[in-house]
Amino acid sequence: MANSKFTQSICIALWLTAAGPKLVYGADAHTPARRIVISLPQRRLMLFEGESIVTTYDVAVGKPSTPSPVGRWEIANRIDQPTWYRHGNPVTPGPHNPLGTRWIGLSKSGYGIHGTNEPDSIGKAVSHGCIRMRNRDVEELFALVEPGMTVELINF
Repeated sequence: MANSKFTQSICIALWLTAAGPKLVYGADAHTPARRIVISLPQRRLMLFEGESIVTTYDVAVGKPSTPSPVGRWEIANRIDQPTWYRHGNPVTPGPHNPLGTRWIGLSKSGYGIHGTNEPDSIGKAVSHGCIRMRNRDVEELFALVEPGMTVELINF
């Protein structure tokens, strides 16, 4: 029942904002701040502007042996067509790159939100702690976020 899962995600997100400050403002006092909230058990990323949900995405999260870190971080950087390194060896951008087409790095070193070359992994707990998205979804999100934005990973 995808519909009820979506409804649960929104309810949790609205409860979170009701439990915290009513409205978070950015540098311009008339523009509500954007932020990302990721529910790890629901495997759902929600982009907020103030108290309103702008969009949501299904994601993959860390597996039990390498869980995604619960906490509040910031976007540290954004990389279009990232290179992935395994044991010092580069995997250049392209269809074999596990980071997919975009990297949104977090202030928690080594963790980020990124695309994937394994789209069937979305909705599962399979990563090494990063948040995986479909390439088309991370490309859309990439255009909507910027360094300094808050990213909160929650365990409910």
